[in-house]
Formats: sequence, C-alpha cells, structure tokens
Amino acid sequence: MNRKTTASKKKSKRAPAGGKKPKLDRKFYEKELYRLQVELCKLQEWVKHKQLRVIIVFEGRDAASKGGVIKRIIERVSPRVFRVVALPAPTEREKSQMYLQRYFAHFPSVGEVVIFDRSWYDRAGVERVMGFCSDEQYLGFIQNVDVFEHWIIHSGIILIKYWLTVDNKEQERRFRARITDPTKQWKLSPMDVEARHRWYDYSRARDAMLDASDTKHVPWYIVDSNDKRRARWKCITHLLQQIPYKELPHDPPELPPPDEDQAYDDVAALKGRNFIPEIY
Repeated sequence: MNRKTTASKKKSKRAPAGGKKPKLDRKFYEKELYRLQVELCKLQEWVKHKQLRVIIVFEGRDAASKGGVIKRIIERVSPRVFRVVALPAPTEREKSQMYLQRYFAHFPSVGEVVIFDRSWYDRAGVERVMGFCSDEQYLGFIQNVDVFEHWIIHSGIILIKYWLTVDNKEQERRFRARITDPTKQWKLSPMDVEARHRWYDYSRARDAMLDASDTKHVPWYIVDSNDKRRARWKCITHLLQQIPYKELPHDPPELPPPDEDQAYDDVAALKGRNFIPEIY
C-alpha cells in the first residue's frame, strides 16, 4: 500500500533569522497529526491480524516531551492493543530481584504493542547519575544490555528505541514554565531539579549508554524535540516505517434499530434520579 510518510506542503510564515523553522499552524499540525493517527489505527489492526509483539522504548532528557509523543501515539488507538508502562521507583522487594525482572511482567503478548515510558535504561541514566546503583551493578547492565536485547528480538518481539533530546536552553524554558503553570507544576519533581543541575553528568551517561547499546540489530533513533509538534510528526512517521503493514479490509456492520417495547418508557424511568445540574 502506498501511503504518505511526510508532512504535506503548506504555505507557512517566513522562517525567522538564524534558520529556525517557523512555528507550525495549529490547524495544519492537527490535520497532519490526524492523518498519522489514522495510519496508527491501520497498524493496530495489522498487529492484531499478524499476532505481532512490539515493544517501543522512550528515553531522553527530562522535559524532552516523551509524554507528549506517547500521548499522540495512543490518542486514537485501543488501550487493549497499545499499552503504556511507566513504572515508579522500585520497591524494596523489587530492589532484591534481578534488575530486569520487573520489566518482564509487562512484555507484550501476541497482538499487543507495549510502550515503555522510561525502561530498563534507568540503570544507565538516572540510577547511574544519582548514585542509586553501584558501579558493579551499572557495569553489569551496560556490558549485558546488548545480550538482553538480542534475546528479545530473537524471541520474535519487535523492539524499537527512541531517545528524545532537547537542548540546554529549551529544557530550562520548559522547567520554568512548569514552575509558573499550575497545570504543569506536578511535572517538576525534586529529582528533575537535581537532574537540571547535573546536565553534563546526564550527557556523559547518555553517551556511554549509546556506545554500549546503539547496535545494528537494535539501534537508537534520536528525536530532536526542541519543536514539540514537529517531534511528534517525525516520531510517529518513523514508527510507521519500522513495522511494514497493510490496510486490512473493513466491513462496517449495519446498526439495527432498538427493540420496541410499548410497555416501557425509557425516559420516564430516569425521572427523579440524581442528575448533575447544567452549569454551562
């Protein structure tokens, strides 16, 4: 099936000085996003039809809009097919287990796509930088993660990894917005503040992680997310290209009229119930 994988052309504002791309028109952005989400629905049916198992890993800088990209991927698909896994800090019991053990329970069955909003790469990132793991634990992970991912793909699972990057100034701008916006304040934790302070430590940890795990069989795909809207387009477009699929025939059902029951008044049956008052 032929399908577009790039944004449509559109008249836009003149690009500002310095080569920065102009801000996308919201209507144009939403129209193109909807087209991509339609393709995700087609992909969903293909995953079920072919009984595929897919894991998508999202990692990256704090405030790099991982959640925004994930939200747009799952917005119009079934939660029974696309599942998002965002694990909290490990419990004391989980700390005593094999490190990768708690991730296994969330791996996909046939016909499922599991999206990890942060993953086993916590060990190479936040745990390494914040000192939540020992040097021995870190080295054990970094030396064996390639073997682990080899095992995943040889078991028949499609594994796709995205690293979202945002530059220093843009991260600061987004953090400051979280401080002042009441709807975003919950996004800024003490851990985020400390991560902001350790910007270059995270950069070095990222580089070491990529050196160890950016392989030909399971590469990392880097997404520049300084422009959130374009990042969402790019990521969804790329994802659709990673899993070859076809549009399956759709035979829409005909809706029958409701059964008639002259002795039953459906509207009157609700009179006197506790309806929420109209306020608008």
